[in-house]
Amino acid sequence: MNPLAVADPGGLIQSVDWVAVAPPLVAALAALAVLVADLFLPARQKRVLGWASAAGLLLALLSMLPLVRGDARSTFCLKAAGGACSYTADHFALAFQLLALGGALIAVLLSLHTVDEERLPGGEYWFLLLSSASGAVLLPASRDLATLIIALEVASLPAFALVALRRDGRGAEGALKFFLSSVTATAVMLLGVGFVYAATGSIHLVAIADGLTHVPGQLKPLAEAGAVLTLVGFAFKVAAVPFHFWLPDTYTAAPIPVAGYLSVVGKAAGLAGLALVTTIAFHPYGHTWGLVLAVLAALTMTAGNVAAVRQRGDTPFSAVRLLAWSSVGQAGYLLVPLAAAGYQGSPQPLGATVAYALIYGVVNLGAFGVAAVVARTAGTRLDDHRGLFARGRWSALAMAFFLLCLAGLPPGVIGLFGKVVVFRAAVDAKLGWLAVVMAVNVVIALYYYLLWTARLFAPAEAGAEVRAVRTPGPLAAALALTAGGAVVLSVAPQLVLQVVGGSLF
Repeated sequence: MNPLAVADPGGLIQSVDWVAVAPPLVAALAALAVLVADLFLPARQKRVLGWASAAGLLLALLSMLPLVRGDARSTFCLKAAGGACSYTADHFALAFQLLALGGALIAVLLSLHTVDEERLPGGEYWFLLLSSASGAVLLPASRDLATLIIALEVASLPAFALVALRRDGRGAEGALKFFLSSVTATAVMLLGVGFVYAATGSIHLVAIADGLTHVPGQLKPLAEAGAVLTLVGFAFKVAAVPFHFWLPDTYTAAPIPVAGYLSVVGKAAGLAGLALVTTIAFHPYGHTWGLVLAVLAALTMTAGNVAAVRQRGDTPFSAVRLLAWSSVGQAGYLLVPLAAAGYQGSPQPLGATVAYALIYGVVNLGAFGVAAVVARTAGTRLDDHRGLFARGRWSALAMAFFLLCLAGLPPGVIGLFGKVVVFRAAVDAKLGWLAVVMAVNVVIALYYYLLWTARLFAPAEAGAEVRAVRTPGPLAAALALTAGGAVVLSVAPQLVLQVVGGSLF
């Protein structure tokens, strides 16, 4: 008997593919190792836990190498049920796992000095961050509703505590808003999952799609209600309008590296789950959820960009708050290819979402990194970024490049390509009205991105003290990685855009 095999309840033998499950497993083991080490290390040596966390995430990234080439690998399969599997490491899963692990690694580098300067409990902080990352890595490979929900909650629950670790009232308030909205979303999602299971008799995504095709007439309303409630739950996680109300207050209350982590890794987890349940499980209802997601995308990008325009430069935390509203607008762009997939009845447009998510992850984490650098010496207002070029030339140039990438303007070529492939997905699906809404929102977003960029090179206010920006080594490394990645992708955009035409599933 295979020593790596386990018996299922039906008496069948199924082998566990440890290579396929290695990325989330390594991240989870690293979290446990950090937690145990924190119990025994003296206080003066606990700084090493941050570097250990970075090493654990790097090992998890390296564990993906055997999966990059070759066909998809599945495990935890039900041989007696048409081969339905609970875990599949395909191109879609690997792309989002790369985003989750890479985003978490950058967040660790951004956090190394934040933990000391804000006197956050280091052991708990690193354990929670790695635990959340392990859930975010597990989610895109999940292929049944139970695993999806568990992975989503593993990614979300530690994030509540990460926000609350900030030692002031704002951290507790932001964590409470985050917690209440997430619990509501989970409750709604579980109700929808229950309805779907009652109608189809399965929790595996492939089996659900087959069940919805042949669902009896009397159970069809139950199945439709279940699908709607499940989508509403994931819309909360993605922060799609009107389920976005928690996001700006949570981001401004959290430590800046945590806000950056949530804006990229947290959003990627919700987006991956939404893509899986729509394109696989609810494929028979494609035209219905395609229209719903198209409307949500239009509302989300419009609300996010309009609210970002209204942010005032002298308001406390306005830099992070503007990035928060910007991330809401970016979520709207990410939903466009999902809506196109529903209209076309094919998962091919998902390549545009994956490509745009990878691009957005790199540049948005970089923008949060520069915001963290400025917050150390000046503050979190937009006006604190005025004249940054005179105080820290490289930080200003990096921030300008990140903002231009988010706006989709040269020299941020990769941002422009990302918007083009999303726009093309809408046009190919004959969603002309959505393409028009997206074009209008891109113009609106240009205003606040360019206004922020102009502040970086404007002269300092009269009488204002000019203090040089000092960037600690880990922060500088994070900015170098994100800026270097954005430059490389702008020079060779095919590195990311090749996923647009490839087969993800």
